[in-house]
Amino acid sequence: MTSIIKKSSFVSTFLVAAILCLAAFLMISASRNDAATMDELAHIPSGYTYVRYLDYRLNPEHPPLVKMLAGIPLLFTDVRFPTEHKSWESDVNGQWDAGTEFLYRSGNDANVIIFWARILPILLTLITVVVIFFWARELMGPWWALVPTALFGLSPTVLAHGHYVTTDIGAALGTVIGIFSYSSFILFPSKKKLIVAGLCFGIAELLKFSNVLLIPLFILLTVISFLAEAYRNKGNDTYRPAARAWFYARSIFLIFLIGAFVIYAVYFLFTLNYPPERQFSDTSKILEGFPTPFLKNINIFFAKNAILRPFGEYMLGILMVLQRSGGGNTGYFLGEITNTGWWYYFPVIFFMKETIYELLLIVCGATAAVRNVLSSVRKKMRLKRTAEYIGTHMHEFSMITFVVIYWTWSLGSTLNIGMRHLLPVFPLMYILSVNSIKTFIDSRGVTGTKKRNRIGIGLAILFSIGITTQSIMSYPHFLSFFNIFGGGTERGYNIVTDSNYDWGQDLKRLKEWKEKMEESGTPVEKIAIDYFGGGNPDYYLGKNAVEYWSGSMGNPKSKGIEWLVVSINSLTQSFATETNGFHRDPGKHYEWLRDIRNEPAPGIAHIPPPDFKAGTSLFIYHL
Repeated sequence: MTSIIKKSSFVSTFLVAAILCLAAFLMISASRNDAATMDELAHIPSGYTYVRYLDYRLNPEHPPLVKMLAGIPLLFTDVRFPTEHKSWESDVNGQWDAGTEFLYRSGNDANVIIFWARILPILLTLITVVVIFFWARELMGPWWALVPTALFGLSPTVLAHGHYVTTDIGAALGTVIGIFSYSSFILFPSKKKLIVAGLCFGIAELLKFSNVLLIPLFILLTVISFLAEAYRNKGNDTYRPAARAWFYARSIFLIFLIGAFVIYAVYFLFTLNYPPERQFSDTSKILEGFPTPFLKNINIFFAKNAILRPFGEYMLGILMVLQRSGGGNTGYFLGEITNTGWWYYFPVIFFMKETIYELLLIVCGATAAVRNVLSSVRKKMRLKRTAEYIGTHMHEFSMITFVVIYWTWSLGSTLNIGMRHLLPVFPLMYILSVNSIKTFIDSRGVTGTKKRNRIGIGLAILFSIGITTQSIMSYPHFLSFFNIFGGGTERGYNIVTDSNYDWGQDLKRLKEWKEKMEESGTPVEKIAIDYFGGGNPDYYLGKNAVEYWSGSMGNPKSKGIEWLVVSINSLTQSFATETNGFHRDPGKHYEWLRDIRNEPAPGIAHIPPPDFKAGTSLFIYHL
């Protein structure tokens, strides 16, 4: 038996290594050909200034860890940061201009900067995959654990955002390590596990502000754990509920305290050279329109206090997120455009952007979970069984609770800018689904380690081959991936755009298209371009070859320009139906383009078919 376990562990570890190698290869390869995405234009210069100057004046809306990782490799490259530019010297949070100056106008090689900035975020993605495997293995064994590991590690959505300098994969890692460490402590309390839980909580908060949801989650789970324990010990004369209540309260307080210390230490480091008077001034200006004076005044007080100002910068980020969420975000979805969002946005894009294999797993897992619950509730002593379940299955209970909280929060969010915001629940849903299937199979009378392992191996092989094939087929356009329900990658823009499809990643492919056209004897001397993203058309195409355009400027041919390139994000917003009282900028209209094309525009987005495409997101029209 020992030799079988060792062999099983060795083979599963080898397969995890294979998943990691394939994921790393796909992400690094895609990274070489992708231009800077919209958010990277702000995140890359911010991360560099954190580690180079220990100054947090740029991009306070996001916590530092992912950006810091992006900045570390740049310390070993020959780059120049424009500290003399107004975006750094005088602008309040001049992140976008600072990014343009740093990447494209300071004599730096933008491709080198972007590539090296993405290396450690890619490593962070691989670490997330490893943590998922270890957690799943603890619950189900190594063979079953391979299923959620492969599905997450090779998911097109994960591969897309896993190789960008953004905080979305950080959110997933923070959620996983936070819940894993906390539930491990609750199951088997010890000082070591309490410290680990506190450290993981602090790290989670430094990876993504949405991980603030761990605070109410931990409090809720602590209360439920205590109540379940008290019920299980009802009638036990040696049980002291007051002492146990104090233990739980003290533990959750210490976890939060350790986390706060981690947050303070990191923000202290990165505000070390941020002039106090500048931080106070920036904070005051950023929060001028904040709707809650009480929170605003607390933040300003923290910002001008020499000791509390690291917490002030952290709090500023949270308030900026709340401010932006309250204001909504203009977006296209299912033929409509608004800035108030759609409650069904996330369920629809989840159904249309998840691979068929992941959807199949979740459906099977949910079905098995329902059967498992129905089987349990038929039995007597339901409350006692629930209390016993919480006491022995805290990992699963914690994951279920967070998934419910996160999905509920997402349905009410007006910030509908991408499926990437669902990444924190991806690993939890995969683990829960596989665990439900395994529990159902075990309940059907399948006995013996070998038989159960064979089923686990079969599922691991099936899903691993399926997701690997899907990932390779969607390479290198991971960001634009849609399944057959969403029309596939070529037609997915009809459903939704922004970071689901078009984030500016194809600008370097436009350069390649231009070079191929000219090599074939078709001159492309001037391009009118309406570009959405973090790249710079002047930098890649040449200043003399670019004319920046918008829909209100009419047909570029009137200026002798025969080529028009428009980001699909701009096109969908131009032709979408205005809803919920929203009125688009008149300059965004491309009705004239549809008129001169005079041909059917397929799909609900009604986009005139282009003559060429650069990648998936840049539509090219020969006028």
